[in-house]
Amino acid sequence: MQRIPVGFGAELRRRRIEAGLSLGKLATLICFSKGHLSKIERGVKAPSHDLAQLCDSALNAGGQLSSLISAPERSVDEAPLTDADVAVPWTLRMQAGGESDFVAFDPTSPGGGSVPASIVSWSLAPPLLESGETNSALPYFRNVFDEFRRLGQLFGPAVVAQLCIAATSALRGMAHQAQPAHRGVVLRLASRFAEYTGWMAQEAGSDAASLWWTEQAVQLAADGGDDELAAYALVRRAELALYTGDSMATVQLARLAGQQARSARIRGLAAQREAQGHALVGDRDACRRALDRGAELTSGAAPPGDADPVLGSIHLPDLTAFVAGWCMHDLGSPAEAVTLLGDGLDAIPAESRRARARYGARLALALANVGEIEPACAIAELVASHVALIDSATIRADLLRLSRVLNRWPKNPTVRRTLPHLAIGLHTHRIGPGTPG
Repeated sequence: MQRIPVGFGAELRRRRIEAGLSLGKLATLICFSKGHLSKIERGVKAPSHDLAQLCDSALNAGGQLSSLISAPERSVDEAPLTDADVAVPWTLRMQAGGESDFVAFDPTSPGGGSVPASIVSWSLAPPLLESGETNSALPYFRNVFDEFRRLGQLFGPAVVAQLCIAATSALRGMAHQAQPAHRGVVLRLASRFAEYTGWMAQEAGSDAASLWWTEQAVQLAADGGDDELAAYALVRRAELALYTGDSMATVQLARLAGQQARSARIRGLAAQREAQGHALVGDRDACRRALDRGAELTSGAAPPGDADPVLGSIHLPDLTAFVAGWCMHDLGSPAEAVTLLGDGLDAIPAESRRARARYGARLALALANVGEIEPACAIAELVASHVALIDSATIRADLLRLSRVLNRWPKNPTVRRTLPHLAIGLHTHRIGPGTPG
């Protein structure tokens, strides 16, 4: 309830009478009703700042009436930001139709299982798009997707995943308002954001979240008329099985992906994943056959620039050589792996930290296993510095293997200098509530 300032009504009445104005005349001058003004003079109703300023002007009071009113009490929603407000937790609930609700919570409100009090809330309605607006917006979202991919090479999931999730939701909402001719394109682009979110989840070490987002991507793509992402999702699932050491599931999922895929690229990626599965169990012949098939399928030209974004890795200049080197190492032939990987690290741009770290980890592992300790350690330190920034659970798995290999030379001064760097790279930096054990 608004507080009635003491003395305002009496002062207003005194100044009105001194100015020779009737209550009705002043009410006319300031465009308020006579009854409203009467209640203010009698102290029954509180004046607003607008009314006080109008009366100041009409009575030449020089701001004296306004000064009798204290600064307006701000509602919780209008309170200025403080240092504590910047750190408050918030949530953004995004609905399938494009509606969103933003809520910031009061960290000082009592807990006990109850929902904390909100400091500010904001509801966002879905976009209302005219014909043609959706199509004109798509190039911007496509550019955003490419930028997010580049950002994912520089920083970790804590930065990139949140941006991808918001973009996925925005496009999903746009699809509900889009014209039928454009709806499929919007949904397919949304599916690429969702799929990349799944990759970021895997890099963060959450296989469950990775699978969930990949399934969301499959559904969005299917709704947009693209069934090919379903085949690629099997390649992604095969990769998750690969990192858990499940060779049988890796091979089975990769073969199923190859059978379902229509494009040569997805069939090629599936063959490469199958080869990695065979390498896990030492089946050299099956591995080489799959590698040859993958090399043949992926040697074709990339899709045109105006097509849907390319699925799979785009930051490794020679993906075929990288996968072959990976397989040779797992087959117990690190010398062959070194030959295949060779100088490929230098061909990866400096800004592609994630790709350089992934490639470098495998190259350092192969070098260490052939006794090339000095170059292995030099690359290992580079990889560790990158992983500390990009937060990759998959590359940390290789770093852990590398650390164990290097520990076979505990007295080597280069190894002793490098191992602390690897320890920093293996540290996840996740601290606080909800940190995985």
